[in-house]
Amino acid sequence: MNLILLDPKDFIDSEHVILKGRRFKHLILVNKVIKNARMICGLLNGKIGTGLITSVSHNCIEMDVCLDYDPPPPLPLTLVLALPRPKMLKRIIESATSLGVKNIYLINSWRVEKSFWQTPLLNQDNLLKYMTLGLEQGRDTVLPKIYQKRFFTGFVKQELPLIAKDSLCMTAHPKASNICPAGLNKKITLVIGPEGGFIDIEVETLEQSGFLSYHIGPRILKVETAVTYLISRLYS
Repeated sequence: MNLILLDPKDFIDSEHVILKGRRFKHLILVNKVIKNARMICGLLNGKIGTGLITSVSHNCIEMDVCLDYDPPPPLPLTLVLALPRPKMLKRIIESATSLGVKNIYLINSWRVEKSFWQTPLLNQDNLLKYMTLGLEQGRDTVLPKIYQKRFFTGFVKQELPLIAKDSLCMTAHPKASNICPAGLNKKITLVIGPEGGFIDIEVETLEQSGFLSYHIGPRILKVETAVTYLISRLYS
């Protein structure tokens, strides 16, 4: 745990917190904390600072905290992702969150199985679990916003142009003729398809909305690998 993510209900006053449950177990078993240890802390959607452990008991940890600096800046990237299989989605949400992505759109496409939309993972509480793990990993406190869009054509034609306004519009597509650029470090809206890629008519619909297609080389990657690779390539 690179950062202890605090909730307002953890505070017993403005400078003291009590931690129980998952975070307590992780700190004891993994971080192996002891009294007087100092840890990096952050308030959910708030500032970051340090915590001094003042007490360790059999079921809780007490800390004095001082939160006095801002979390890292968000990545200027909007991620539009064809809904992957649930196990893969968990890892993608966690990784994208740790990299600083703050806007994620989960969309439908022809190759997305209908059953994927029925997964309990799409419930807000479950999404929050994996976003929290990503924030702890990346030493961040600001939760991403995740939107679910089940109608591909309507979303791409009506909503996506407004979402992507004033950004570089890119579609990751293995059959594209253009190689993905590197080190752009600018505002980007990136669309990534499902396993097997978008079908031709979907690529054409994206192109009509201003999204040019790019490939990342001769190797075909799993979606979860491609997401991390593309973000790392676009932002040095």
